[in-house]
Amino acid sequence: MANQFVKKLTINVGTSSSTVYTAGATTRATIIGINVANTTTGPITVSILFYDNANTRLGYIVKDVLIAKGTSLAAIGGDQKLVTEPNDQIRVISSAATSADVIVSALEITP
Repeated sequence: MANQFVKKLTINVGTSSSTVYTAGATTRATIIGINVANTTTGPITVSILFYDNANTRLGYIVKDVLIAKGTSLAAIGGDQKLVTEPNDQIRVISSAATSADVIVSALEITP
């Protein structure tokens, strides 16, 4: 098994659901950080959703969280972790167009 730390950056997330992380076809991962930064001049709300490999929504990581202008949300970090299975996805949606930058940090485990 190979373990590798990775980061995924998605900029200009808006009102359409954006996939910000997908585990590989044979990859399991531990998500160790999700940070969402508000890049606008006003407040936004964001939701982070978790989908399985069959494209079924498993639930919200956070739902409609307010992020003030010039600030960010650490949705996962510190003591919080999220385990993914192969092909699982994390998606983000914002209340405003091109309003958020998202960084996902993970430890990927591949056979």
